[in-house]
Amino acid sequence: MRQVRRQLLSLVLGVFVIAFAALGLAGPASAHDAAESTSPAQGASLAAPPNEVSVTFSNKPLGIGSSFSVKDAGGTEWADGSVQIVDNVATQKLRPGGPAGMYTVAWRVVSSDSHPIEGTFTFTAASGAASAGTPTAGSSTAAGAVPGMGTAQPGVTEEPSEPASAGEPFQWSIVIFAVVAVGLLVALGVIARRRLTGDGEAEDEGEPGDRAGV
Repeated sequence: MRQVRRQLLSLVLGVFVIAFAALGLAGPASAHDAAESTSPAQGASLAAPPNEVSVTFSNKPLGIGSSFSVKDAGGTEWADGSVQIVDNVATQKLRPGGPAGMYTVAWRVVSSDSHPIEGTFTFTAASGAASAGTPTAGSSTAAGAVPGMGTAQPGVTEEPSEPASAGEPFQWSIVIFAVVAVGLLVALGVIARRRLTGDGEAEDEGEPGDRAGV
């Protein structure tokens, strides 16, 4: 019986070891998304302000709740329009005519697991960009079309026609734990039953000999 108890204890310990290992493997899959790079890069020095800024993430952010703020050293906002998300890249257009100097970009998105993440980065422009009234070659602004110069607002993503689900992601680690635990417990019961049945049969086989000896 002591051997049976030791085997049962070993199986119980095995259940916990395998369960913790399964949870450890499933843990990274449920980690929040992270920013991998920015454009311009953090602390970059440019000849002039760019037409847009962007952040590349480890996974595609949700299409709701994203915002960018791009301000110059004087606090003027240069973000123009809504944030565009393509694959795992969030992009914010900038108004033309930005001055020389340092710019601070503050971004916020909702990651694929529905948790908001945010961050900041800076870059510097050596000279000012072309004014809004003087389109440069290759500019997407049509001739004669001058962007409005009212109070600038940070870019915010528009609500999609069918909002993406903001529910929590399915926790596969729980399923893995349950399957492993149930499987090992079933095996534990089968082995214990066989052991007990075997001990009973051994005792039955020993009885005739005991009686014969008497």
